[in-house]
Amino acid sequence: MSGGSPQSAVVIAGHGSRDPDSLREFEALVELVRERAGARMVRHGYLEFAAPTIAEAAAACVAGGATEVSVVPGVLLGARHAKNDMPAELLALAQQYPQVDFHFGAPMDLHPLLLQLAQQRVVEAEAASAEIVNRQDSCLVLVGRGTTDPDANGEVAKLGRMLQEGMGFGGVQLCFSGTAAPLVRDGLAQAAAQGWQRLVVLPFFLFDGVLVKRIYAAADEVAQREPQVEVLKAGYLGVHAHVADVMLERAAEAVEGRAAMNCTLCKYRVQIVGFEQQVGEPQRAHHLQVRDLSAREKQAPAAAPRTAPYVPHPIEAESMRIIGEGRDWSVFPPEHLTVLQRLVHTSGDFAAADELYFSAGAAQAGMLALLRCKRVVTDVTMVQTGLKRQLLEQLGIETWCGVHDPESHLMAQTQGMTRSAAGIRRAWQKFGNDMVLAIGDAPTAITEATRLIREHGWRPQLVVGLPVGFVGTRESKDELRRCLQVPRITNAGTRGGSPWAATVVNALMIDAVAWLIAQEDIQQDAQQEAQAGAQAQPQKDSA
Repeated sequence: MSGGSPQSAVVIAGHGSRDPDSLREFEALVELVRERAGARMVRHGYLEFAAPTIAEAAAACVAGGATEVSVVPGVLLGARHAKNDMPAELLALAQQYPQVDFHFGAPMDLHPLLLQLAQQRVVEAEAASAEIVNRQDSCLVLVGRGTTDPDANGEVAKLGRMLQEGMGFGGVQLCFSGTAAPLVRDGLAQAAAQGWQRLVVLPFFLFDGVLVKRIYAAADEVAQREPQVEVLKAGYLGVHAHVADVMLERAAEAVEGRAAMNCTLCKYRVQIVGFEQQVGEPQRAHHLQVRDLSAREKQAPAAAPRTAPYVPHPIEAESMRIIGEGRDWSVFPPEHLTVLQRLVHTSGDFAAADELYFSAGAAQAGMLALLRCKRVVTDVTMVQTGLKRQLLEQLGIETWCGVHDPESHLMAQTQGMTRSAAGIRRAWQKFGNDMVLAIGDAPTAITEATRLIREHGWRPQLVVGLPVGFVGTRESKDELRRCLQVPRITNAGTRGGSPWAATVVNALMIDAVAWLIAQEDIQQDAQQEAQAGAQAQPQKDSA
């Protein structure tokens, strides 16, 4: 694994952690890579939480005379960090140092050396037991990190199957430490209930850390709860020559132009079932708020960043002033005013405010749901498009509309429903209760939503139902109004439409920003009072 030139450098880009054990192991691995890298300069940087950052590591390489730098993701599988965050870092570096050739390596993936190392960890765990158990009577419980990328989660499933067949386990149970299902405790419970004599818990992780500690704690819990089942805790991959050699191999592939990412099933490049809307999604970094967090936390405490207030365009502000003075608003509850006045702005008609119906607490419930669930589902793309992008990004809210997805088309054809109704059913299946549902076009979407609420226990945090039209519109709104199980905002009659539904959600987002600012003011006042009390106490004591 030697080679390279003094002008060639490798940056091992780690994820970063708040756990010092994880950082120590990562840096020990980097030292092992350095020992095996020959003449190549080797540095390391972290994406999140820890220092040095990836940019600082690259700068050190450039300062050391490197003219060619390979950035190798120190992560096992290709998900958001390897597909978005680290490439964003690389792009910034290439712009900052145009005289340097930067290359991006592939994640380690299911390299044969890593499979051998996983096998070794399982064998070591079995050797630590006093019992001899046939592997046909054992279940391998493989724990992955868990991501929002089905391709990465699928690689964990592939690894499980390869280890099961290659090592002769009677069964394999997949679970994840977060984001994907089943979670660790659920997966362990499922495996323990299947009657195996032994469970071998294998974390598919590079290093120790908060998540690995939680995995082992969950294994201890199931061992105590199910004493008839032997539970063995296999080691994570850790600091090993195989891991170091895979990283150096990825660095060489990057320089040679052979860095092979799995684009065949990448949700950003091709339509993957259930993730069709993410094809061509802009490449944005999601880690900037926690970059080098450890260094910032060691600095003197600074005032927490304040939520920026919503600032309307001057014409919009003038319109809202006119609306505010255009009628007596005191007859309405204060928590409804933002929605009502903005609906008047959208419709151009003061009478629109008199038509709107709020179930008890609906505005407050919807506003808080936007902050907590951070997801808005719409029946058509026109509602989705009408949502204010600035507010969505500020609050970190995702939107989803399934009306044009292939599965919605198939469901509509095979089950005799409209595509909008099919999209609502898919949202119920895909997201459960954690959403605000905004319907602005299709009465059939309201009908399907209320049916799922009544017959299947669906509980969206808020349902906004404001379709426009003459076929089934009045009836669907009446049905929603009578649907007592969920908070809801609707109206009577035929008026409405996608702009109306989008306006309601926009108003709730504006209220959410104002609520956050108010909470920050309360917290700031409490802190100032506490500081004043602390300063006054020594004076009282001396007196």
